[in-house]
Amino acid sequence: MRVTRGVFFSAIAVFSLLLSGCNQSQETIKIGYVDPLSGPFANVGENGLRVLRLFVDEINEQGGVLNGSKFEVVPIDGKANPQESLIAFRQLADQKVKFIFQGNSSAVAGALTEAVSKHNERNPDSAMIYLNYAAVDPALTNERCNFWHFRFDADADMKMQAISDMIAADASVKKVYLINQDYSFGHAVSKAANSMLPKKRPDVQIVGDDLHPLGKVKDFAPYIAKIRASGADSVITGNWGADLALLVKAAKDSGLDVDFYTYYAGIVGGPTAIGEAGVDRVKQVTQWHPNVGDDKSDAIVESYRNKYPDFNDDVFFLTLKYAMDLLVQSIDAAGSTDPLSVARQLEVGRYESLTGEVWMREDNHQLMQPLYVSTFKRMGENGVKYDVEGTGVGPKTDFVVAAKDTAVATTCNMVRP
Repeated sequence: MRVTRGVFFSAIAVFSLLLSGCNQSQETIKIGYVDPLSGPFANVGENGLRVLRLFVDEINEQGGVLNGSKFEVVPIDGKANPQESLIAFRQLADQKVKFIFQGNSSAVAGALTEAVSKHNERNPDSAMIYLNYAAVDPALTNERCNFWHFRFDADADMKMQAISDMIAADASVKKVYLINQDYSFGHAVSKAANSMLPKKRPDVQIVGDDLHPLGKVKDFAPYIAKIRASGADSVITGNWGADLALLVKAAKDSGLDVDFYTYYAGIVGGPTAIGEAGVDRVKQVTQWHPNVGDDKSDAIVESYRNKYPDFNDDVFFLTLKYAMDLLVQSIDAAGSTDPLSVARQLEVGRYESLTGEVWMREDNHQLMQPLYVSTFKRMGENGVKYDVEGTGVGPKTDFVVAAKDTAVATTCNMVRP
């Protein structure tokens, strides 16, 4: 049979289109992960990396995005240090990575959000989106907000609203001591407590307000002595990682009899340090915890433990799931991985998560979500199906703050490209 020249070139064109579609379906979408993988906060960063990979693997197993494109996580050690994290950022920019995840340290977040903004202004053809899953300094979605930054955790003020409501409802609280890390987030926690508590409970005294170096204190006994001398019955702390574990250990070793109101008691290492001493005494405000209590929630607990049986830890930041779910939704809605197109979809993102509906505020790129206030209890008590870190102790929900009730005013004046 004779094949005409026109038919031959038409066949070539069709083959090229098919090949192009095949290549597109096999595209790998790289996700940068910049968090501490060494140093005093390495356990927190490594836990976050495992949790991110858990959710990324689930998405890839379900077919990925854009009819078959899969995600690949590219981790770089930021050491919870702004300068080191900027070096990591530049490495990711050189690799043309479009999406960057970071969460541990608001000081790092502040450096990254500015770096991403400047990079995108200078390099619009290789723009990047910064997905902040845990850095909660309110300034990041207020005076320091920018179009390319999206936060998936509730900020320090939103969480302090829940903590101060809990204290306001407890008549036994008379004297409160504040102890926080000496950087932007710790300052934000202190500022929020000093602002909100007097309004809700003017009879409550704030009897101490300490700030200590981030990741430098090895023995918190002197701080515990100050708390004891103050006569405090309650402590509010935003400490995380080793700074929380060592603080609680020092309190336990000294027999200090106070309630702890925390942001991060459930983060990796915290439950082990707290142990039985936390029962009925340690409280936390989080976006989720292992005993939220339905089949979807239980499935996350079980899937993490099954995937990582050699690690004695659990999922803490469900915000990584929110971020991945909304990123997938936005990429599919945009029909591409073009960062500008994806960002425009992400800022109006909304979906029904396992804790209820969550949505991104378009005016400042802050995710709105329910918040859970919980107290550590013994496993087996009603509402405590799971312990954490094999301690026999787990969080039990005290109350839930609806997503709409977590909203706070913003000073963000978003400049859009």
